[in-house]
Amino acid sequence: MSITAVPRGAHLTRRLIQLYVGLALYGTSSALLVRAGLGLEPWGVLHQGLAERTGLSIGVVSIVVGAAVLLLWIPIRQRPGLGTVSNVFVVGIAMDGTLALVPDVHGLAAQIAVMAAGVVVNGVATGLYIAARFGPGPRDGLMTGLHRLTGRSIRLVRTLLEVAVVVTGFLLGGTLGAGTVVYALAIGPLAQFFLRFFAVGGKPDTATGAGGGGAAGKGAARGDAVASAPGNGDGAVTDRTPEQAILPE
Repeated sequence: MSITAVPRGAHLTRRLIQLYVGLALYGTSSALLVRAGLGLEPWGVLHQGLAERTGLSIGVVSIVVGAAVLLLWIPIRQRPGLGTVSNVFVVGIAMDGTLALVPDVHGLAAQIAVMAAGVVVNGVATGLYIAARFGPGPRDGLMTGLHRLTGRSIRLVRTLLEVAVVVTGFLLGGTLGAGTVVYALAIGPLAQFFLRFFAVGGKPDTATGAGGGGAAGKGAARGDAVASAPGNGDGAVTDRTPEQAILPE
């Protein structure tokens, strides 16, 4: 049974639990990368840089940036889902909560271990909240909205956005390093594995809808996830979904 074939309302309790556990773990994983001090995920670099400049906590900055990005959905006519709005708040709150509990890490071996844990937990979190199918996060939706608006490939749009985010964050004081590279290389395969593991109603299909031309099969080999379209979480599979957009091509 396909992840996209789950009828409206089916497994709703499980999906809600997956959504919020996934978002909370996403915030936890981002906090672990901060404590490791070896480099953050692209948007984390920006959040940390802004936190350094404003004096706000990195979790609060994440919420503010997420809300600002969500406002950009209006002119590009993106439609948020429950997961989109929840993403804005839950990730930032979980991040600040984890940072309050987890002390700074000292020593390269411990830093590497915490960094690895952060990347793996991020993969678990990504699989959980994508498989819940309540809509993409605000940053992911911005990528796919610009892709639809401009006609440029998702690969190009995502690359340009993330390069701009990383460079801006680094110039503001965000941490860019080995952890950033490890995250970029590992998140695709990890998210693909855990998306299949947590799929509600069975494993997700590896074929796209009309016009897909078999791209999903090749995408899966690259670590791309095949999931449903945004909105209420019950849309049909498209050639490149918002969920796929967060994974490396």
